[in-house]
Amino acid sequence: MKALQSLSENVFDETEELKPKKNKKILLPKAKNANRYTVVSLFSGCGGMDLGFKGGFTVFGENYAKNPFEIVWANDINEAACRTYKRNLGAEIFCGDIWQAIDQLPSSCDVLIGGFPCQDISVNGKGAGVDGKKSGLYRAMVEAVRKLKPKIFIAENVKGLLMQHNKKSLERVLSDFKDLGYDISYQLYHAADYGVPQTRERVIIVGTKRGVSAFSPPKPERDKNSWISAKDAIADLERLEEDPAFNHIWSKAAKSAEQGNRRLLPDRPAYTIRAECHGNIQFHYKLRRRISMREAARFQSFPDDFIFESKLRETERQIGNAVPPILAWHVARAVAETLKKSER
Repeated sequence: MKALQSLSENVFDETEELKPKKNKKILLPKAKNANRYTVVSLFSGCGGMDLGFKGGFTVFGENYAKNPFEIVWANDINEAACRTYKRNLGAEIFCGDIWQAIDQLPSSCDVLIGGFPCQDISVNGKGAGVDGKKSGLYRAMVEAVRKLKPKIFIAENVKGLLMQHNKKSLERVLSDFKDLGYDISYQLYHAADYGVPQTRERVIIVGTKRGVSAFSPPKPERDKNSWISAKDAIADLERLEEDPAFNHIWSKAAKSAEQGNRRLLPDRPAYTIRAECHGNIQFHYKLRRRISMREAARFQSFPDDFIFESKLRETERQIGNAVPPILAWHVARAVAETLKKSER
């Protein structure tokens, strides 16, 4: 892997306006290619899951081929994330509250994807479950499924959703989706098993419309003996000076008692990249500093040409909240196979 040394443009324009005019109906095109499936993306963030569904990127010397999906509509409330999304995904995004965005949805889509907020479910959260202000936003995803009636939907969340104290929350989420006429399945994925150099576990809920073939989860490609290590992922960046244009910048926060202060082990994957680390992101396995945002992006499996249109704190948040593109790519391949099987 060869790091990008410079880029021709400044990384962001804080004044850029992404919000459409109030009450203005957005006309959305259908997939340009008849062999492609239309995708609506909710809680899109910087676009990790969307990049995985689109495919056509290279990470760690591996080429992840294009997938038969076209993102026709996306939404997120964070303006910095929307800038990043627009730059890297080459698509417009409705930047605003999801409940306002609901009125701007197209009439239908083949696939609906999204990682509804996890703050109230996470082990680091306050334990409010889906009654919490943030995680309760899953209801917006339920409403979008009701309106769009996709053939299949993908909902991603943290491992904490499977913990005993969140049992009722999980049951409610599954029940609300089932009531819309979908067959529901869910599975815990370990990102490292799919080529992501990070010990990150996430729950993925899949809903298939009645009459659509059953979804078969992608099989892991690696195990503990073949996981990509932290050193394998970022060793080539050790001698690179700070470079804001490449997002190779890092927190100068001193070691504290807060979570996130562990030092990486070079021969094992990185620890889970957190969104709300407040600068207390993990330390480099060799250098006397915390990891840079480019290194964190590598651990999340973003390609080097994916540039975050934000400063340090917002970039930390975007990377930590993202679905690893490589993991999303594997899920997308399984979704495509499910749809093709149904057509046959």
